[in-house]
Amino acid sequence: MTVCRSLCALGFLLQGAFYDSVAAAQDFPNRPLRIIVPLSAGAADTLSRSIGQKLTEATNQPVIVENRPGAGTTLGSDIVARATPDGYTLLMATFSHAVNATFYRKLPYDTLKSFAAVTLVASAPNVLEVHPSVPARTTKDLIELAKAQPGKLNFASAGNGSSSHLAGELFKMLSGVDIVHVPYKGAAPALADLLGGHVQMSFDPLPSSISNIKAGKLRALAVTTTHRTPSLTDVPTLSESGVPGYELNGWSGLLVPAATPASIVRRLHAEIVKVLNAPDVKNRFTGMAFEVVGNTPEEFQAFIRREVEKWGKVVRSANIAAD
Repeated sequence: MTVCRSLCALGFLLQGAFYDSVAAAQDFPNRPLRIIVPLSAGAADTLSRSIGQKLTEATNQPVIVENRPGAGTTLGSDIVARATPDGYTLLMATFSHAVNATFYRKLPYDTLKSFAAVTLVASAPNVLEVHPSVPARTTKDLIELAKAQPGKLNFASAGNGSSSHLAGELFKMLSGVDIVHVPYKGAAPALADLLGGHVQMSFDPLPSSISNIKAGKLRALAVTTTHRTPSLTDVPTLSESGVPGYELNGWSGLLVPAATPASIVRRLHAEIVKVLNAPDVKNRFTGMAFEVVGNTPEEFQAFIRREVEKWGKVVRSANIAAD
C-alpha cells in the first residue's frame, strides 16, 4: 500500500508538472524578451533585430536585443547560461560558439550541456577572396602560387578562433600550402587591410564581403560550403576547386538556458519559424547572402554537437589556443 501511495503521489506530481508546463507555454510570453548577441554590430546583430521586430508584432511583447561582446563571444554566452531558464533570455549563437568549446582551455559554461537549442536561424558560406593584385584567377592558381612561394602569402582573419581563421587553417591542412595567418581585432579592420592590399587574401563571411566582390574590389575564388551559393552562382565551391572534402558553414542560431521547459522551447521555435518563413524576412536575409534554415530543436542540437567535434579536431591539429 505504501509503495502504491508513493507511486500515485509521484504520478499526480508529474501530471501537475506537465499541466503547469503547458499552462506556462500558453501564457508565454507575458513580458519582454531579450536576445543576447555576443558580438558587436554585424550580421548576427542584424538577424537578431529583424527577428526581434517580427516577434514583437507576433507576441505583443517587446523584444530587446542586447549586444554583449567580449572574450570571443563567451561573455554573452555566459550571461544566457546563467539566466533564469524561463524562455525570456535567448542567445544568438554563431560559429564561434562551437569553436570555443576547444579553443578555450576552460569556459564558465558547458557548450553542449548549458544550453537548449531552439532553431538554426540561417547559414552562409565564407568566401576565399583575394586582392585584385594577386595573380590568381582560380583556387588552383592560388595553391600553385602559394606552393611556389611558401610563407609569402598572408591571409587576414577577424581574430584567433574566428570562422575566417578556422577556414584558413582548414584550407592549409587540406591543400598542403604554407600561408601566414594575420589576425585582426575584428572583421572590419581585417577587411580594410585586404581592400588596401596590405594582406593578399581572406576567408571572410560572405555577407561581409559580397558588396566588395560585386563592385570588383575583391576577387572571389571559391565559397566554403559544399554547394554553390545563390548569391554568387558563378563562384565554385572549394571542394570542386581542387580541395576535396572542404566544408565550412557560417551560421547563427538561437539558444536558451538548458533547463528551459520543453513546452516553452517548442513555443519559441514555432514563433521564430513563422518569422523566418515570412516573405519579407526571407527576402531580407537572402539579400544579405544568408540561407534561411529554421530547423527543429533536435536537429539544431545535433548540428552543434557535430560542429564542436569537427572544429575541435582542427583547433587541436593546428595547435590553436586563445591569446
